[in-house]
Amino acid sequence: MKHYLQWLIKGLAMGAADVVPGVSGGTLAFILGVYERLLAAISAVNITAVKLLLRGRLKAFWQHIDGTFLLCLFSGILLSIFSLANVISYLLIHRPVPLWAFFNGLILASLPVLLRSVSWTMVRGLLLLLGVMFAVVVGSLAPVQLEPAPYIFFLAGAIAICAMILPGISGSFILLILGMYAPVMLAVTELQFGILALFASGCLIGLLSFSRFLNWLLKHYHDATLALLTGVVVGALYRIWPWQFQQQLLSPGQYQQLADSDFLLAVVACVAGILVITLLLNLERLFYQAGKGAE
Repeated sequence: MKHYLQWLIKGLAMGAADVVPGVSGGTLAFILGVYERLLAAISAVNITAVKLLLRGRLKAFWQHIDGTFLLCLFSGILLSIFSLANVISYLLIHRPVPLWAFFNGLILASLPVLLRSVSWTMVRGLLLLLGVMFAVVVGSLAPVQLEPAPYIFFLAGAIAICAMILPGISGSFILLILGMYAPVMLAVTELQFGILALFASGCLIGLLSFSRFLNWLLKHYHDATLALLTGVVVGALYRIWPWQFQQQLLSPGQYQQLADSDFLLAVVACVAGILVITLLLNLERLFYQAGKGAE
């Protein structure tokens, strides 16, 4: 039962991150230690899983895809998205600086844990730098404007879902860069089911294929892949720096001259982010201690 609750809470954290453009639920999965298991579970949705399902071996199918883990995690993600979407949308409009400061605190506090998880060599250090550069370049891209053909929705779904499970890269931000964020949102609001089916199909194909690729990398080049992904997470800090104007990083003082920097509130939010991620990283130990205390 304790494991189920931990997975649900971690799913809640991932869902909250997915709501914010520029932040990825994959980042939180990576930080919270469920990333590799998530990739393995998604990768297990394969021919073997389909055969088990068609033969009516439901228990074997559920165990094969790590169903309980996926159910708890995705329940938390969906619950978080539906419950926090309005709150985060309000903060993005009225209090963006403290919101970005909160996520900066989350990532900064998790870096020591991520760095300790890799046995460092010169090659892995270079991969870390490569990951940082990749995330910064992606975060610097300017959005384009498109009049998309139907097949573009399929391609956009496949690309965006890959970004969503890649730590440090936001799927919604990739849609924005591709010029597809507004068309997809329009399809959602106007219930254009044909377009949404194409987009969802792209997401499904992208998720199953890219998760297999990442899972293969982690199995064969574990520490090198972790080093690269850690670099992507570090590079994501560029995109979510609280004080930015026209994609230029500013100090709080410089930003104050252009708009209200909310400096004190941002500091409080950053500290809150550090405390939240510290709590999430120690969930297992806290649940264990609570169980011992109950005995």
